[in-house]
This record gives sequence, C-alpha cells and structure tokens, in this order.
Amino acid sequence: MEEGFPFGETVLVFKVKGKLFLLARLDTAQLEFNVKCDPEKAIEWREQFAAVAPGYHMNKRLWNTITMDGSIPSRTIKEMIDDSYRLVVKSLPKKDQTGLTSDRP
Repeated sequence: MEEGFPFGETVLVFKVKGKLFLLARLDTAQLEFNVKCDPEKAIEWREQFAAVAPGYHMNKRLWNTITMDGSIPSRTIKEMIDDSYRLVVKSLPKKDQTGLTSDRP
C-alpha cells in the first residue's frame, strides 16, 4: 500500500500497486473521503446513510464520498474501505495480486 499527496497537500491518496482505492480531503470542516464501490452497494449505502453521496470529482457510479459526521457505524466505515481495497486488488493483473491480501489494506 502506498500513500501520498499527488494533488497537493489537501488531498491524501491511498493506492495499491499504483491504483487508487481511497482519497481523503483534508481541507473540509469534517473529514471526507472517497472509496470505490460495487455499483449496487454504492446505491445501497447512499440510500442507507445521509452522509454517503456520489463520489466528489469521481465516477459517480463506482465511487462514494463519505462524510465523517458520526452517523455511520465504525464497522461500516471499515467495511467500505476494505471493499474499496478488495475491488482494486481484484482488478489488478494476476501477477500484481501476488503477495497481496484481498481482505484488507
């Protein structure tokens, strides 16, 4: 897993094998981050939580923006991050998946 600031110091990016799986905005009053989602799961989370919206500056079908306002249980936040990581790992070529766990970052 890699992390860095490729878009300036206000956006922290997490990648696996060079592929983005989490993007956190650090310039907002409340922490916000984007995670990749299965399209059906993305809609489900948006319907379940007001703090989940279509991905800000991302493909809105595949990404959600999560606002950390305390309304989403921590286990669900963890599930969202783990799912994003797993989706990205599964999309990598088989040779790049070697040595990576698909369970969590």
